[in-house]
Amino acid sequence: MSKHLIAAAATLLAVPAAADLMKPAGPVFVRGTVITVAAAPLPVVRDAVTTLSPAEMTVKAASGATVVILLPAGFKVAALTRIGLDAIRPNSFIGTAAKPGRGGVLQATEVHVFPEAMRGLGEGHYGWDKGATSTMTNGNVGRVGTIKHHAGRTLTVDYKGGTQEIVVPANIPIVAFAEGTPGQLLPGAHVFVITQKTTDGRLAANQVAVGVGGLVPPM
Repeated sequence: MSKHLIAAAATLLAVPAAADLMKPAGPVFVRGTVITVAAAPLPVVRDAVTTLSPAEMTVKAASGATVVILLPAGFKVAALTRIGLDAIRPNSFIGTAAKPGRGGVLQATEVHVFPEAMRGLGEGHYGWDKGATSTMTNGNVGRVGTIKHHAGRTLTVDYKGGTQEIVVPANIPIVAFAEGTPGQLLPGAHVFVITQKTTDGRLAANQVAVGVGGLVPPM
């Protein structure tokens, strides 16, 4: 897992302030006990909740495998809701996973809109874990509409050091982040979690993103 992926995915789960960002590695506190985590974080967990207790969450993958994730007291929850492209305007700060399309222009596979408190976090353009050509672009929307050779659903995304022109297909999910609560981690709800491995082999996380109303986090 690249350092860019770690930083960007951690950014997605920071609600609502930068101080709440999950660190790529460091101590995780579970009910006042410090659990030392290993140096290398694990990839993200994209599964469905089966049970939740004050100290841990159990999730089940589509493969049937069950994963237990330790949760600290006061862990953060980000709620994801579906929105339309018309909710994205010039100066919106967004993230979008994408793959090269016609003419090499990026085609989004999802778009997520950050709240103002998260503006600037994870900014840049880098590899993502959705395939060999998958990328993530976090930046400021400069233009919504037509880009060179592509009419219709398009975005120009500016970030420090560059700009990406991105086509947004009509069938991809577009979501927005908001502050959530542990009560939204109901059985069957789908989550997106950056985990850390403890020295005894368990998984731990300080923050969880959950889809609302049956939404599957698309990142």
